[in-house]
Amino acid sequence: MPPAAKHSSVAREDRSGLIAGIAAFGTWGLIPIYWKLLSNLPALEILAHRFVWTTVFLTGLLSFQQRWPEVREAIHSRRALLYCFASGLAISVNWLFFIWAVNVGRVIETSLGYFMTPLINVLFGATFLRERLTRWQFVSVLLALVGVLNLTLGYGKFPWLAITLCVSFGLYGLLRKKSGVRPIPGLFLETTLLAPIAAGYLVYLLTVGTSALGSASWSFLLLLISTGIVTGLPLVWFGHAARHLRLTTVGFLQYLSPSCSFFLGVFLYHEPFTRAHLITFIFIWVALVIFTAEAIWRWRSGREQEEAIPEPLAQSAH
Repeated sequence: MPPAAKHSSVAREDRSGLIAGIAAFGTWGLIPIYWKLLSNLPALEILAHRFVWTTVFLTGLLSFQQRWPEVREAIHSRRALLYCFASGLAISVNWLFFIWAVNVGRVIETSLGYFMTPLINVLFGATFLRERLTRWQFVSVLLALVGVLNLTLGYGKFPWLAITLCVSFGLYGLLRKKSGVRPIPGLFLETTLLAPIAAGYLVYLLTVGTSALGSASWSFLLLLISTGIVTGLPLVWFGHAARHLRLTTVGFLQYLSPSCSFFLGVFLYHEPFTRAHLITFIFIWVALVIFTAEAIWRWRSGREQEEAIPEPLAQSAH
């Protein structure tokens, strides 16, 4: 391929990756609007529908992409199945509390939880994977801790919801990393392993006459069915972005999601935002600036060292 054509092709891939990344993180950030449409249902019932319809959606997607061999390979590994079951439990806790929080008017606290997630990931990496914390990463984690303590002491309320969301999502990421299964097949296994429990709960609700399926309109039923699309489609976009964008770019984009949720909570839903909240968010945001700047510096240093190595050695180093 001529250099000009190759450059044009790379530019198109970068552009499509950026669009996909913005679509994925933007959807995750704006998803509180969607869950608000289902707010007349208990969070547990919404969660059950989400597991069932996500399994259905991913079944079609895996068939379309012809990726069943990846699923079969994971099924034959007891270790992968156990990790997928455990990560499924972790994400079910995360989904349940997130849906509940949105529908009781605590969107701001969910955004706080997801702003803290990158810092929790670093802490989990140091604790469970024996990854060494750099000096600036340690400072970032300390600043986040000060922010949480400020909200606890200044507002008189421990932000348990934000902590639950970031810890459960951090634990989910850790378990998925240990499982070795790729994102879409992994999510399929997670939802499939727990879908029978979810389906059983929905059948029970039908039996006792409290299910939304018994009296809901067609439009509301379509909204419930679309929980599978809302869950699965952003993951497809994220996968495309991860393949075509640099890790630092994806790292920046991940802050789009909690930022959108934060602005929704403050300006659309007019949730209480006190001085104690503001101080806590400032601590978290400063921690994230330090964390991101340090990550970019390390990435650039690595690139400079790589470029200093003669080409044949650089290729063998990979």
